[in-house]
Amino acid sequence: MGLMLFPEDGDEDSPDVSWSWTGFGMFRTWLARAEGFALDEMRGFGGQRPWTEVSTTLAPLLDHPDDHGHLTSAECAAILPRLGEIAEQPRKDPADPVTERRVADVQELVAVLRHCVDRDVSLVFG
Repeated sequence: MGLMLFPEDGDEDSPDVSWSWTGFGMFRTWLARAEGFALDEMRGFGGQRPWTEVSTTLAPLLDHPDDHGHLTSAECAAILPRLGEIAEQPRKDPADPVTERRVADVQELVAVLRHCVDRDVSLVFG
């Protein structure tokens, strides 16, 4: 069992993305590193650093409960450009399987977020 992110459109054929709980944690840790901070230093992730001290459009995704809730269509639209930039960044070692997996995760998430924005629906964490 794990986590699935999907559009709140009632269409079973809509795109979705899923991870194990551990996999999603590793994905968010990787994204935080790409944004220049350590996720485990943040409140809610074992640290004391408040989210107001970091500047990232990915905050709604990174600082979100794993197992419930949603992101609005507007929040999805706001984080899409940065995720696209991260996916396109040159890699130190493009053959690194961990980096390949994270980039593939970003690309899958981007497809789901675009669907949410196009249909003006929320992204559900479930």
